[in-house]
Amino acid sequence: MRDINRIAFLTGTRADYGKLKSLIREASKYFETHIFVCGMHLLEKHGNTYQEIYRDGFSNICCAENLCPTGQMDIDLAQTIIRLNQYVNDTKPDLLVVHGDRVDAMAGAISGMLNNIPVAHIEGGEVTGTVDEAIRHSISKMAHLHFVANYESKLRLMQLGEQESNIYVIGSPDIDIMLSIESDIQEIKARYQIPFEKYAILIYHPVTTEVNSIRENVEQLLMATNSSGLNYIIIYPNNDLGSDIIISKIKELEGNQRYKTFKSVVFEDFLCLLKNADFIIGNSSAGVREACVYGVPAIDIGSRQLGRYKKESIKNIQHCYESSQDIASCIKRVNEFRISSRYFGDGNSANQFACILTSLKEVAVQKRFVDIDQTQKAIENYINEVCF
Repeated sequence: MRDINRIAFLTGTRADYGKLKSLIREASKYFETHIFVCGMHLLEKHGNTYQEIYRDGFSNICCAENLCPTGQMDIDLAQTIIRLNQYVNDTKPDLLVVHGDRVDAMAGAISGMLNNIPVAHIEGGEVTGTVDEAIRHSISKMAHLHFVANYESKLRLMQLGEQESNIYVIGSPDIDIMLSIESDIQEIKARYQIPFEKYAILIYHPVTTEVNSIRENVEQLLMATNSSGLNYIIIYPNNDLGSDIIISKIKELEGNQRYKTFKSVVFEDFLCLLKNADFIIGNSSAGVREACVYGVPAIDIGSRQLGRYKKESIKNIQHCYESSQDIASCIKRVNEFRISSRYFGDGNSANQFACILTSLKEVAVQKRFVDIDQTQKAIENYINEVCF
């Protein structure tokens, strides 16, 4: 059993930092907080996004500058674990907080588990259409505390044999920021030299299990956007295997006045751009999570986000595969899908997170698998109480 006084947050990408930022800020009021920065944050070609963390004024930041992400997930996992071993032994956190389904988070979960440091996993229990899902569930099995976006995710963790009392439904933490910021779109357009009055946002990430199809898939997507005659703000993909192929196709658009490309965009600025966009297109989780909060239409392409949402719960999304004709058809219909949703939270995640941690007396390092008979009874109770 361990008391919680010192918390270390691990962030490897611009996306997970957007989720963790409100939690770090709130936790800092009650605990000694540290931040371990690694992964995609360190890459110049993806915008050196570690600089955003320093600009936000947090204390106790460790930027793992000696790590050099390769894009090969197994190599990056191994290197991050080695660096984390030194970090956790120097910092001695009482809790290590990781988010989502990236190999950086998996490295954190492995390092915490094998060093007897409790691990808190943010947004476990979700499904996707790629290898990320297996990584997410693996992290959940190594984590001791779970902070999930909705009850559906909680039930999935219970199916994995996780203790019900260690699973907390707090919503998606980035919604805290989404509902609290007030940004001037004209000011942001001027800052980023965006000339468009009307625009869509395009973010397309590689699907590592479909690496041989990436070139053809992105060509189909860009063929459809070209034929639409609309303006697009493109943001570079993550650094997974195949990202170089996507970036090379994006670079071919240089000189095309209907596209404005960025390696990365500060999270709050991105939210303002998204809120004022005609729609978002690609396979980013932003099309599933953030877009539905604002009611911005989303075109979800391919398998990457499959299973992440249900049409009856989130109605701003059209799904299609990488066919230029199908994508073009979805673009023509976007205005029919301007529907908002609070399926992933109401903007109070950080407060709930801090309250839960301050109320915990101790966290047990030894985990126990919950057998199916106990789990089934708890699931039936939740179905009856929450769904009906």
